[in-house]
Amino acid sequence: MNDNLIIIGASGHGKVVADIAIKMNNWKKIFFLDDNETIKKCMNFDVVGKICDAINYKSSSDFFIAIGNNKIRERVQTEFENNKLSIVSLIHPNSIIGKDVLIKSGTVVMAGVIINSSSEIGKGCILNTGATIDHDNFIDDFVHISPGVNIAGTVKIGKFTWLGIGSKVINNLNICSNCKIGAGAVVIKNVTESGTYIGVPARRLN
Repeated sequence: MNDNLIIIGASGHGKVVADIAIKMNNWKKIFFLDDNETIKKCMNFDVVGKICDAINYKSSSDFFIAIGNNKIRERVQTEFENNKLSIVSLIHPNSIIGKDVLIKSGTVVMAGVIINSSSEIGKGCILNTGATIDHDNFIDDFVHISPGVNIAGTVKIGKFTWLGIGSKVINNLNICSNCKIGAGAVVIKNVTESGTYIGVPARRLN
């Protein structure tokens, strides 16, 4: 653990991430990097440069990529990993994490999230406010789970998939990579083809 935390992305998502970092109380100072040079502060923290400047802070800082787009987040995190930068996960103190849960680097667990026992959460995931993930789930890398999502037990979610606000997934299902599950959709059978799914029950848009 380093003294400083540098958050990549001075956006609304970055603000929520910074708030979690404050509550964790693990770092003496928090800074931002963002490629928009007009942004000088975020949450009253200084924006000290662009994303390419991260390497200059390698020896003194931990890093978190607060970019909402799953594939851009993967690209940046992979670049940071290749350069041996220290990437941390952020877990809100008001989340509930069960026994034997694995959370990999670069993932954020926001306020009110519940992850029940024996689940695995991949790298660079966003588990947004109030989402619930039941037992024996596998969430692959760079998945975005929106506020209020409910995932039942023994579900597998593929890489880059995005679950919209308030969507639900019943137990013992697989959702493949590169899917978008619309707001309020209810997934009641395996999703084996990438695409956008909406409705109750969820159906693929042509």
